[in-house]
Amino acid sequence: MGQESLKHKRLNGTEYFHNDGENLGFNVGDFWSWSVSDLVSNTTRGILAEYIVGRAVGADLEIRDEWGPYDLRTPEGTRIEVKSAAYRQSWFQKRFSPISFNCQKHQYWDSESNESRDETGRFSDVYVFALLGHTDKETVNPLDISQWKFFAVPTAWLDARKRSQHSITLASIRRSFSETVWQDLAGRAKKAAEVHRKMQNGEEVLFPEEF
Repeated sequence: MGQESLKHKRLNGTEYFHNDGENLGFNVGDFWSWSVSDLVSNTTRGILAEYIVGRAVGADLEIRDEWGPYDLRTPEGTRIEVKSAAYRQSWFQKRFSPISFNCQKHQYWDSESNESRDETGRFSDVYVFALLGHTDKETVNPLDISQWKFFAVPTAWLDARKRSQHSITLASIRRSFSETVWQDLAGRAKKAAEVHRKMQNGEEVLFPEEF
């Protein structure tokens, strides 16, 4: 007999660790401070980028679904996948990191049933590529939204690419799409979703005129 997926409650950081009911004096907020204070690290920056984009587009941010087929869903139903990159890393660098984004197709897995579909694909309408573009190591701060640049790309455009289906460089994105700022990202994502639907319906779309 199978076990249903766990239903999680949103935490606020004040929940204490305990030992059989005995308060141990440290809480979830302490754990968060220890585990994710390095916001520049690849893993944490990627999750932070999802949150920042989610805030911009008004997505449901109750609890992050780590295993979902896409990262975010807007109130209008647009499915968004978020990928991030940065010039500056937490470790020692001789030079800035070259910017490219993972856009590889993946298998659809349903966490409710623990079953995968046979086909691989991209299960979003829009990819948002989020670049932490600040380069000064003394002042880089992922919490400063002005240090980020965003590109909203129709998923159908990625599917139609003739080049690599695993990753895409910043230069390749910029040839067809202009960057946008956080406060304008919701409108740009909505436009990208419209173009995605047009391309799926076989309509001709000109780039970069649409953006």
